[in-house]
Amino acid sequence: MNITHRPVLLAEAVTALISGPLICNSSTSKNLLLIDGTFGRGGHTQALLDKLPSNARMISFDKDLDAIAVAQTINDQRLQIVHNSFAQMDQYAEPESVDGILLDLGISSPQVDEAHRGFSFRREGPLDMRMNTDQGLTAAAWLEQAPQEEIARVIKTYGEERFASQIAKAIVNKREEGLSPKTTLQLAALVASVVRTREVGQDPATRTFQALRIFINRELEDLELGLKAALKLLKPGARLVVISFHSLEDRIVKQFLQAHSKVEIPRGLPVREKDLPASALEVIGRTKPSDQEVQENSRARSAIMRVAEKRLGVMA
Repeated sequence: MNITHRPVLLAEAVTALISGPLICNSSTSKNLLLIDGTFGRGGHTQALLDKLPSNARMISFDKDLDAIAVAQTINDQRLQIVHNSFAQMDQYAEPESVDGILLDLGISSPQVDEAHRGFSFRREGPLDMRMNTDQGLTAAAWLEQAPQEEIARVIKTYGEERFASQIAKAIVNKREEGLSPKTTLQLAALVASVVRTREVGQDPATRTFQALRIFINRELEDLELGLKAALKLLKPGARLVVISFHSLEDRIVKQFLQAHSKVEIPRGLPVREKDLPASALEVIGRTKPSDQEVQENSRARSAIMRVAEKRLGVMA
């Protein structure tokens, strides 16, 4: 199957990064270093490389071996490929050495569309769901051993699924019969047998599959670690661009940016505003895909891009 990935908010993300004061200023264009936290199929990475000078550098991360294989076909000496989570980016760059960081969260089209990866409830395949197939338990293996209460907690927390307890009970009942779900369609059918009502146009298994994918890949934990690492690595004046695809991700990003874009002063202290220390970040704005992009790429419909800039003269 020839599967391509259309990066969401491509032009907007590239523009947001390169329009920052460090990259715009020609006198500081030498030795630029940018980080793409999720290579995917290279859409954002390649678009950024096309805009960068010949002496710039780009580090692109991905946990997915298929993505790494694609990345290694790019013949560009400026590009360094790292098979690791962006949560570990501070192991590959010095503090305040990076001119821009892009985090395009979620999963790529090939991961969903290739049945053997186990991410899709519409295609029959092994219930894997690991982004990095070199490590960790598959979703099937985890469901085979996890306690019912833990399965319910994961589905409710990461899928915001109100039928989480019923789904977990059904999974454990099947497991006790020796029929624990091993494939995507087996799990989807099991969930559908329990979830009787659902939003119009949404498959009953949507939230459960999202929850298991997020949990198996530690996506929210990686996001929290990655945001902290990004703040440490960014130079003053450099920008952070984050594209999220569901409310759990966006909530973490929004709260992180808010927490680092204001200074908390205990109530009652006689401090004037001009005497307050500068916050670490300035929030630049929030962008959603255009109606045209959503029409052309349905996976863009829930995307939100948030942009922040490291304040000049502020140490993280």
